[in-house]
Amino acid sequence: MERWPVVSVFNPCVFNHDEYGSWRAFSEVMILLISSLTKAQDCAQALETATHEAVQVCAEFNKAVEHLQTTEFSAVVFDQLLLDMDPDEGETLWKHLGSAVPVCLNFAIAGAGRVVRDLRSALRRRKREMLAARKQAEQALRHDLSDTVTAMLLSCEMALQVENLPELAASRMQAVDALARKVSARLGAMA
Repeated sequence: MERWPVVSVFNPCVFNHDEYGSWRAFSEVMILLISSLTKAQDCAQALETATHEAVQVCAEFNKAVEHLQTTEFSAVVFDQLLLDMDPDEGETLWKHLGSAVPVCLNFAIAGAGRVVRDLRSALRRRKREMLAARKQAEQALRHDLSDTVTAMLLSCEMALQVENLPELAASRMQAVDALARKVSARLGAMA
């Protein structure tokens, strides 16, 4: 698989180029692999083949932090040896992960197959977690909206029972009541 050079987004001629411009930045996700071992390139190739995602390799934490600050990654694969050698830099890196899935492995003993399996597992787990969080947020929103719509329906019902209610006010309250019932029905259908 072809490697794409890391280029500056601030150069409009480069950013708009077909191979590594805005199309590439927004159409594909990437993986950041952080390891100083020579077999990191082989591992990157295996990850690209297995995931069909571009992989950037960094041998140093400071370069990795720069990449994390400028690019969105689906996952960051760490070499545990680097984390053990410089825990403070590793902590800085953890703070810049964003939504990327962290995967820590000892590259000295883990083969490319193990890295691919662990990355796939972490990405599947993240997808499940994101789906569960989304469903939970939808349920909370639906519950809040349902409570509000119920309060609106009760208020409309009570207002329509007021004696000597002007006809225009009654007409508008009935319209609000009808809209609230539509929203209530949609909320019920979504549940």
